[in-house]
Amino acid sequence: MEADELLVLVARGDQKAFERLYDLVSGPVYGLVQRVVRDPAQSEEVAQEALLELWRSAARFDPARGSALSWVLTLAHRRAVDRVRSARAAGERERREALRAASPAFDHVAEEVEAGLEREWVRRCLDRLTALQRQSVTLAYYDGYTYREVAERLSLPLGTVKTRMRDGLTRLRECLGGVA
Repeated sequence: MEADELLVLVARGDQKAFERLYDLVSGPVYGLVQRVVRDPAQSEEVAQEALLELWRSAARFDPARGSALSWVLTLAHRRAVDRVRSARAAGERERREALRAASPAFDHVAEEVEAGLEREWVRRCLDRLTALQRQSVTLAYYDGYTYREVAERLSLPLGTVKTRMRDGLTRLRECLGGVA
């Protein structure tokens, strides 16, 4: 009996026909899979899956579209290619994860400590300003007022506020070491 006839019987659930078909196609299936997958252990597993799929989907075989052997080899080839793609995708995921793990994580605690130290540094430098300079700088930078609004709140001429701001910012820059 040929593979085409056996496959028709397998589609009806004939286990004896499947045994005979298995003996007929298992060698070519394994050979094809091994050429695609290359790893003998993986090839055995993929060939097994392909032959299991053959048993489950034998009813889809259409003798008018080609031979049983070509249909079975197509099933096996698709399985093998899927396995290779899956292995590549897994390798790529592992590579990306390794890169992600190798990059230093953002340290929130260190950032908060550093920000706290910077705030303390600025506070100390603000304390070195005159009271008038500190008042103008604080209203403008911490309270968000414009120079004109600072002048109105302090009932001072705009030019005076600008001078205090310029002098205060110059002293802050010197105190902070040119960082600000």
